Amino acid sequence: MPYRDLDRPPLDASVLRAALVGPGRFWADVVVTAQTGSTNADVAAAARAGAPEGTVHTTDLQTAGRGRLDRSWQSPAGSGVIVSVLLRPDSVPAGRWVWLPLLVGLAVDATVRGCGVESGLKWPNDVMVDGRKLAGILLERIDTPTGSAAIIGVGLNVTLRRDELPVDTATSLELEGASETDRTIVLRSFLRNLEALYRAWSAAEGDPTSGIRESYVRRCLTIGTRVSVSLPDGGALDGMATGIDDAGRLLVGGTAVSAGDITHVRSAT
Repeated sequence: MPYRDLDRPPLDASVLRAALVGPGRFWADVVVTAQTGSTNADVAAAARAGAPEGTVHTTDLQTAGRGRLDRSWQSPAGSGVIVSVLLRPDSVPAGRWVWLPLLVGLAVDATVRGCGVESGLKWPNDVMVDGRKLAGILLERIDTPTGSAAIIGVGLNVTLRRDELPVDTATSLELEGASETDRTIVLRSFLRNLEALYRAWSAAEGDPTSGIRESYVRRCLTIGTRVSVSLPDGGALDGMATGIDDAGRLLVGGTAVSAGDITHVRSAT
């Protein structure tokens, strides 16, 4: 990326690798590019080629990013943290993988709060500030020659300016008055938060909620509100969001809904 905007310096690969990669550390490699189509696609290709758990790809500019339901995710060069990581939770029963998206949401939420912005989670993992979306998360499960793997993609708006917002319900760390907007520092913080939560989740043997449900419920803005859940068939489920069950599903009026079975959750009016 041509370095033309003094407020948006490129990511510092040497700082990230020095802080995160080395013998005995969880993160195996941090690949930093000036531009790529999709960091999730890059990590998926690396995973199929045998890359180890803890491989990270991040970029200053992503040109073909995707969000949930194949929605596009684009932002100006250097304005956000765009990162994908490879996880291989081989020892974790497949039924508990449903908690990974919620776990990653907790990691992003902790990172945002560490930057001085009070955020919360809209189920399942949108990071919100006063009703405005600050970050999005996409998880993909793929098959590789060495077993199943999880690709975690995160897009966090850092220095996005008001006239650059894709919709008026979006926001950025800078717009919310964050105390830290250096993308290298923000990314380093996120990877450390994710590592801590992932290690705890992986070690939670015999716990169907992966040891993170209580933490998630405390940070979830959706619980305790009336919501309208849009369903793929065009129908809707309206009711009070009362909690999260053992499978990470949102409980609405006594009915459990999973992220894969809905198209949208919004506050009911």
